[in-house]
Amino acid sequence: MAPEDGWAVGRTTSSSSSPVATEKLLAQHKEKHFTAGDMVRDVIMGVSDGLTVPFALAAGLSGANAPSSLILTAGFAEVAAGAISMGLGGYLAAKSEADHYMRELNREQEEIITVPDTEAAEVGELLSQYGLEPHEYGPIVNSLRKKPQAWLEFMMKFELGLEKPDPRRALESAVTIAVSYVVGGMVPLLPYVFIPTALQAMFTSIGLTLVALLFFGYIKGRFTGNRPFLSAVQTAFIGALASAAAYALAKAVQAV
Repeated sequence: MAPEDGWAVGRTTSSSSSPVATEKLLAQHKEKHFTAGDMVRDVIMGVSDGLTVPFALAAGLSGANAPSSLILTAGFAEVAAGAISMGLGGYLAAKSEADHYMRELNREQEEIITVPDTEAAEVGELLSQYGLEPHEYGPIVNSLRKKPQAWLEFMMKFELGLEKPDPRRALESAVTIAVSYVVGGMVPLLPYVFIPTALQAMFTSIGLTLVALLFFGYIKGRFTGNRPFLSAVQTAFIGALASAAAYALAKAVQAV
């Protein structure tokens, strides 16, 4: 009988069921998975905001004929404040995620102790969603009931969809976002360091920021598995729109 849903499954040999054969197969087959998704997300948040917000501030002040020295002072102050704010936001978000996980862990642990039959039934229901019949998932349920810690981890992952957070995640997220924001924020401000005329510096900043967005989008595409060139164009387009909107808002405020 052909596998369901068009899947083509390779034939399994009888020897592969032994522990030794399983270890040998796993040793021969090394999968490469991208495991730095959280860090990449933090870098994307930090660099994207760093490229956009200081650029809009500097461009808005340039339109008001402010000198480059004043723009640099305001820009550096904004980068410092933005890095602290973004880093703190990343820390609180990661800390809240860890607190939520612990609350759910304690609740699930209490349910396993107080209503084990109900929790076992939930395990069966979860496994049935993968097409397993009662006679197939019954031994799995009974095995989990003998291993409370494994049972608890199973419920957290498959019932609630929660992964155990890294205890260092909050601090790492804060530092990553803050540093990324500073790196991104320095790009649009760099022309104002070397060009005394604010208006000329602004046009140079526009070009430099677009190049940085293209480069950042390309690197992001490489890390996340997307098409790098498409990612570069999308990132530059979205970043340009965000920068233009922020610049227009700054000009509107100045006109009031």
